[in-house]
Amino acid sequence: MAAIDGSATVRLGHPDLTVRPVGLGCMGMSQHYGPGDDAASVQTIRTALDLGVDHLDTSDVYGASDITWGVPIRGFGHNEELIAAAIAGRRDDVVLATKFAAKINETHDGIAIDGRPEYVTAACEASLRRLGTDVIDLYYYHRLDAGVPIEDTVGAMSELVAAGKVRAIGLSEVGPQTLRRAHAVHPITALQSEYSLWERGIEAEIAGVCRELGITVVAYSPLGRSALTGALTPDATFGPGDLRATNPRFTTENLRTNLAPVAALTALAEEKGCRPGQLALAWLLSRPWDVVAIPGTKRAEYVAENLGATNVALSADESAYLAEVFAPGTIVGERYAPVHARTVAAS
Repeated sequence: MAAIDGSATVRLGHPDLTVRPVGLGCMGMSQHYGPGDDAASVQTIRTALDLGVDHLDTSDVYGASDITWGVPIRGFGHNEELIAAAIAGRRDDVVLATKFAAKINETHDGIAIDGRPEYVTAACEASLRRLGTDVIDLYYYHRLDAGVPIEDTVGAMSELVAAGKVRAIGLSEVGPQTLRRAHAVHPITALQSEYSLWERGIEAEIAGVCRELGITVVAYSPLGRSALTGALTPDATFGPGDLRATNPRFTTENLRTNLAPVAALTALAEEKGCRPGQLALAWLLSRPWDVVAIPGTKRAEYVAENLGATNVALSADESAYLAEVFAPGTIVGERYAPVHARTVAAS
């Protein structure tokens, strides 16, 4: 199996939107992975563009919530504003993806999910202002509002496309029937879900639905929240503001179990002369459906390393070996702490 051509593009389920196989997820620059450095993050994004990254992923909520719900809200829209600063003068170089649905709740101490049509419009206008652009290339419904029919929310998103404020629409963390219902209202360009060797749940059904409908899978956390990079040890600890500190897969007991297959990944990477994370990304990009990956990082050297995944060639036997080592059920623990899992479960 040949290496993925890093200069080639993948069509994002839309005739006018193409991106390279590896983009950049920007969430961690604003929350969930410890303190950020805005100036350094802006430079990382600019360096990423120089290296050929042409797909930036954000959300209006990135920067607004900490690892524990109920803490005072701070920085709603921070990540979008950070990206606006980074791409000033280079807007045409990127496919810009952002999301809506999360908003400050009535008591101003947490996040609520809102899929009402009037909120869709208001959220889009606010994101356009923060991003400093007149159009969003890919606009995602971030989490499902169980109290609003998907047809109503997607109908409002479709109106944004008709108005020229959004080029294409996507969904995040929804089930197959919800995806079909949404696609019947307006073509869905992309489904964003957690997907990696570490988390293969979408393979059971919804990845096949995406292939059937011509929808691209946009894989977030494609490196298992850094577990697949080989950088973690079984005794790793995570400080304040780090999502993994409360994530069930990263408890001391579970992490020891979950890093065992990573040892096999690391060994194969050493044989092939690449980094474990590059091998994990190469496996992901070789799946039998359209996949693009949006690994996140604050550091430019890791952007370059991740892009190097497209130079890694996997044989059919190697791909099958990794699939067996990380067979579904191998990784133990829920993928989110209960406080975050509730929004995913609703979808």
